Amino acid sequence: MSSNLLRHDAADVRCQWAESLSELDLSSNQLTDAVFECLPVNIKTLNLQSNQIASIPKGVAELKSLAELNLASNRLADLPGCSGFSSLEFLNIEMNLILTPSADFFQSCPRVRELQAGHNPFKCSCELRDFLRLERRSGGKLAGWPAAYLCEYPSGLRGTQLKDFHLSELACNTALLLVTALLLTLVLVAVVAFLCVYLDVPWYVRMTWQWTQTKRRAWHSRPEGQETVLQFHAFISYSERDALWVKNELILNLEKGEDCVHLCQHERNFIPGKSIVENIITCIEKSYKSIFVLSPNFVQSEWCHYELYFAHHKLFSENSNSLILILLEPIPPYIIPARYHKLKALMAKRTYLEWPKERSKRALFWANLRAAISINLPTSFEANEEENDVTSTSSISQYVNN
Repeated sequence: MSSNLLRHDAADVRCQWAESLSELDLSSNQLTDAVFECLPVNIKTLNLQSNQIASIPKGVAELKSLAELNLASNRLADLPGCSGFSSLEFLNIEMNLILTPSADFFQSCPRVRELQAGHNPFKCSCELRDFLRLERRSGGKLAGWPAAYLCEYPSGLRGTQLKDFHLSELACNTALLLVTALLLTLVLVAVVAFLCVYLDVPWYVRMTWQWTQTKRRAWHSRPEGQETVLQFHAFISYSERDALWVKNELILNLEKGEDCVHLCQHERNFIPGKSIVENIITCIEKSYKSIFVLSPNFVQSEWCHYELYFAHHKLFSENSNSLILILLEPIPPYIIPARYHKLKALMAKRTYLEWPKERSKRALFWANLRAAISINLPTSFEANEEENDVTSTSSISQYVNN
């Protein structure tokens, strides 16, 4: 009865077929879902190819003898179950509208030996993974596999065989994805927190903020068009525990003679009323060079760390060669705190002057140091230097204690 214009719309009409009828070909007609309400009860082979069937209604009369069913080229959106076809062995559902086939088909149809489901517009997504697992467990029951099973959606995977389509469990399991993302976030936060503590990032952020605020105040208080004038040959940074060497050796040797050097020292050049950090920044900016007296005491001083940070900032912001390192005593690497990574880098990349223990070598030491800070300062400063020297007792007391 194929290739006619047969239709069945009246569900109330009683259907009568010969009980002996076992094979029926109704392909290429205009039959819809209602055809399952009017079929021979003892049918064994049924061909409904090329009709307009969109689904198999539930509650239809059970076809206990149906063994072979052809539903190719219809409008089905999923694999039909076998609740009404307990003896079904062969099913052809090719060229329908199936995007993601049900994975429980073989569980509901345990007697099916062959399923033809190729040439459907499969959507290759997470929902299809269950069907792919079904194929692996089916033991070769999918006819035409893998050539007839191709991805249609998404467009980027069009033409890809389903056997070549793979998605990880993580990509398809939302709960697992959320847990993994949460764990990675916690690990990242922990690593960042550890690095912040290890490298003392909050300290650098605080110092950068103070430097920015000091520069802003200096910019607003400076007369328009006036630039910072160098007033000192060098600013000295040292630990208070090394003060005797600085006063009796460094200052005494550099500030004597005709070509005396003007040194900026916190005890005599910090301005009372200003914050210590602001005084440090101002002195570094008004000095041609910054001399750092390195020793085990230096790396234990908080204020020395401040001065090294601001001087290093000037080094990069002005692209100047303004740092002079004097190694007063050897510094074992293990006592240098992690936040002194700038000091480690400077000592590894820059040449430093080492204080000689032998007196015969000290003349060369002072000559090299003088040559490094040799510059002509503005005469207006030199004339007024004596009357501008002040001792900032109020702010220095806190500075010295550190």
